[in-house]
Amino acid sequence: MTKPRYDKHSTEFGLWLREQEEINSRHGFVASNLDYIWQNYKTKQWMLIEEKRYMANLTWSQMQMFKFLVKKIKHDPKFYGFFLIQFERSSPDDGNIYINHKPVTKKMLIKFLRFELIIPSLFF
Repeated sequence: MTKPRYDKHSTEFGLWLREQEEINSRHGFVASNLDYIWQNYKTKQWMLIEEKRYMANLTWSQMQMFKFLVKKIKHDPKFYGFFLIQFERSSPDDGNIYINHKPVTKKMLIKFLRFELIIPSLFF
């Protein structure tokens, strides 16, 4: 059965999708939103980022979907990888920051977003 949302982070379309019996998850249909496709348009470097607040983790379904996606695109030489950015609370300004479960500072986060700090991708 498709899980209902228990938070307020959905659109009307997202809520509608979950109510349609013909595309219920028991028929194999799943969806996952991706938080960021991050790119430097000048260098063409890019990465995928999933943001989680309050130290939440990827769900099993998200992990499967993102692994599938990365497998399809990882051979692009400009693809930097897939990254989980977790905030202890809600942002870099109100608690600790983690990239792929490794603690980083705000300065390190900025360097990472500038493609200057190499952190191993979650799914390579």
